[in-house]
This record gives sequence, C-alpha cells and structure tokens, in this order.
Amino acid sequence: MQRRTLLSAGVAGTLVAPAVFAQGRPWPNRPIRLVVPYAPGGATDAMARLAAQKLQDKLGVTVVVDNRAGANGTIGADLVRQAAPDGYTLLGSDATHPTSRLVMRNVPYDPVADFVLIARTARAPVLLSIDPRLPVRSVEEMVAAVRAAPDRWSFAVSSMGAPATMASIEFNRRFGTQMELVLYRGAAPAVADVVGGSVPAIFAVIPSVLPLVRSGQLRALAIAATERSPLAPDILPTGELGLPDFEFSSWYGVWGPRGLPAEIAEQLNRALTEAMAEPDMVRQLAGMGFEPVVQSVADAQRFIEVDLARNAALLRSANFEPQ
Repeated sequence: MQRRTLLSAGVAGTLVAPAVFAQGRPWPNRPIRLVVPYAPGGATDAMARLAAQKLQDKLGVTVVVDNRAGANGTIGADLVRQAAPDGYTLLGSDATHPTSRLVMRNVPYDPVADFVLIARTARAPVLLSIDPRLPVRSVEEMVAAVRAAPDRWSFAVSSMGAPATMASIEFNRRFGTQMELVLYRGAAPAVADVVGGSVPAIFAVIPSVLPLVRSGQLRALAIAATERSPLAPDILPTGELGLPDFEFSSWYGVWGPRGLPAEIAEQLNRALTEAMAEPDMVRQLAGMGFEPVVQSVADAQRFIEVDLARNAALLRSANFEPQ
C-alpha cells in the first residue's frame, strides 16, 4: 500500500477531411483537439470523450481526444495554455485543475487567469462512507466516535485538491475533529483500503463507492449536497442533517486558452449545454454515476471564483502547504 499523510470517434454521418472545407468558412472548419491531462480510462477521460462526441455531432467537425498525462494534470494543461486561442485546442479536465496552484509548487501557469472555462459538463456528488464493521450508522454517531477515540479514525483521500479531500478538511473544521488525512495515488486504492478495514472513512465521488455501498462492502452515511441526489435518493444529504452549506462534488468541464474569442466560447458552450440536457445523455450520465450540468460561460466562471475562494480558505484552515 502506497500512502502518506497530509499535514493538517467519428462525426455523425461521415468524417469530413479538412481539405474539403471551403476556404473562409466560419469557425470551426478543421478538426478540434481536446487534450485530457490524464491517462485513458478514468472518469475525466470518460467525460471528455462524451464531450468530444457531442461536439462532433453539434459542430460537424472531428474532435480528437489527446491524452497527455503527467505531473498531476499539469503537462496536458500547459500544452493547452501555450496553444493558439483559436478554438482548435481545448482542455477536458476536472475540478482539480483550478486548485492545482493551491496544492502544488511550481505550477507553470495560473489555472484560472490563463484559461477560459467554456462549460461545466457534469458533476459527481461526494459521498461519505465508512467501514461497515464499525458500530456507526450516522454522521452524528461518527462525530461522537471520533471525539471519543480520535487516534482510531482517519480519512482516505485520493488526490491533492480534489473535492473529496476538501470535504474531509471541512468535516474536521466543522466538527472540531482532527482526523488524519491519508493520501493515496488515486481513488481505487483509497477505496480499497476502506473496504479492507485499513482506514475507517472516506469521502469519494458516487461512481467510486455507490456499487460498494449497494453490495454492503461500505456503509454510506451522507451525500455532501443540499438535496437528495437522483443517483442515490435513499441516502441523506448533508442539507437534511443541518449542514446546508456542506456541499462538495467533483465536476468536469472544457477549457480554452486565455484569449479565446468570446463568440467561440459561447458557441462551444451552447453545443455542450444542449448535449448535456438531451434525455439520452442524462440517462447515460446517470448510468455512469454523474449528473449533467447546464450552465452559461458567465455562470461557470462565477462558479469557479466562489469555489476557488472556498477551497483556498479550507486549505489555509488546515495549514496546508503546497507540495
């Protein structure tokens, strides 16, 4: 077990080669590259591929997914940052992108100022789960158990800057506990150690843990949301537990480099938001454990400002130093 502790696809119809487009046709008139800063197979990659397919369908040009993994997502993001702001090189990433400078040293860009958030496409609510062998069946009982035996309790966390990690920090702050945060290299080994009993608790996105909750390998205590999730309507949200602002979800989106023309950003946003609202897409996302997000460019950028400010405050409260 590797861990350490934190301090406190083709176009609809036929593919059209760029050469057949008439010179001077409005954007887009050639293939678009969507850079994913992680390896194939994960949730971010899956969401980016869905976005790429829908952009192909809506815009009528090929959208190629280009996986450029490494350095906690910064290699692929920096490639997009250096690209021409013409709408032909985009970034398909997740909620860890905006927080990268808060948790990492020497990030080669400003994740907000050097990019334009075009659209948030989907989100996955964060679920608090514990080892079901523990005699705890509610958040209230968990808080009491942690206060009674703090050395027996810790949180498994999957990555620096992830919303689930922020939820763990906020739990400690909100309830005055000091549960150790045990950092893993990804969600899979973190969840596996809670299932195995090595770590008692975890905040993790619904796709990572809900099947294990349903099979009895984990016990769900609450979803970090104001309302019940359609993905798990039987699990209490924190909003019904007297914690209306305890809300955390991983989310996925598409960015362009700074200087991307507003009209291109708006056109991309319309294509993506229309796609996310389609009934077949809603059903497909639900099957994967995601909820669609339909949001304008302006609303997405306002969301980033609020979310980043909250995350920065949480990290300061934990005396976290970028690593």
